[in-house]
Amino acid sequence: MDEDLPYTLSNVAQLGGHEDRAWHIAWNPAKSLLASCSADKSVKLFTYSHDGEGTLNFALAASIPTGHLKTVRSVAWSPSGRTLATASFDSNIGIWEQELDDDGNPGEWECASLLEGHETECKSVAYSSTGTLLASCSRDKTVWIWEVQPDSDFECMGVLMEHTQDVKCVAWHPTEEILASGSYDDTIKLYVDDPQDDWFCCATLTGHQSTVWSLSWSPNGKYLASASDDKTVRVWRRNGEYEFKCVLVLEGQERSVYSVSWGVGKSSQENDSSLGCIASAGGDGVVRVWDLSENSSSTADVPLVRLIARLPAAHGVFDINSVVWCPRKGYEDLLATSGDDGMVKVWRIQRT
Repeated sequence: MDEDLPYTLSNVAQLGGHEDRAWHIAWNPAKSLLASCSADKSVKLFTYSHDGEGTLNFALAASIPTGHLKTVRSVAWSPSGRTLATASFDSNIGIWEQELDDDGNPGEWECASLLEGHETECKSVAYSSTGTLLASCSRDKTVWIWEVQPDSDFECMGVLMEHTQDVKCVAWHPTEEILASGSYDDTIKLYVDDPQDDWFCCATLTGHQSTVWSLSWSPNGKYLASASDDKTVRVWRRNGEYEFKCVLVLEGQERSVYSVSWGVGKSSQENDSSLGCIASAGGDGVVRVWDLSENSSSTADVPLVRLIARLPAAHGVFDINSVVWCPRKGYEDLLATSGDDGMVKVWRIQRT
């Protein structure tokens, strides 16, 4: 850990159980649950609670075999926290809900629906902020938008074929129905719904020199962060309805950046102009955290940024595949990582 940085990342939990690399993680927005998925085709659900003495304890709550025929690459919770979506290299998307027993108590997690349509590996899945839409993307170069209907039914609202290569990630705006996707073609595409017609691509963001692996919107929705194989994280500012401009390039990563997450962060409670914290991780095994805030200079649209924490070898010698801030109130100082070692680790950011 760099001594001169104002914050440190302390380990809260090390969660094993996967028999192959852990690809992705998702915090349940409504309950004390953390989901992880793996090349071993399973999903693990971990619960967490305070012991009354200030210690946060994590425990395995469920292991879901999923029935997917290949790697489970991505997981996403609905905003209600009642439904979990899984995206798999078998090209399908699983929709999971917890059954209730005869007494109304929570029981097993069951597959309520299987969404078919992608031609090959499904890479990412995400729910919109209202939970009424689900997006998925695939190596088949397409982005699908599904409408969530009662009784776990889904209707495809659009198949977007804007990218020229494998689509790696999808991310919904935190309050509006704007979808972003990142691709092996080095671009980011933004999509909106035309009430008179269909979903369409409203903007293409170029600047990355290689694959865009991960996307994350700022909590206030005015910025988008992107992580790339070109070893950078870019920050894009929304200047108009569909107009975005790159205002920051965060460098220093020594290898591919596989994951980026923009959270409320701990320091934002101390600063009215705070934009929250960006966490990044990837092939160099280092977790980095940047604090961002609005620039008070009326002419500047470039946020103020500073690196506040850096944790090398977070998963030993292994690549980190995912880093995600916890969105739940009171837990905003937690972030989780998953790696090629099959481990999920939970960290707390705190003042040095």
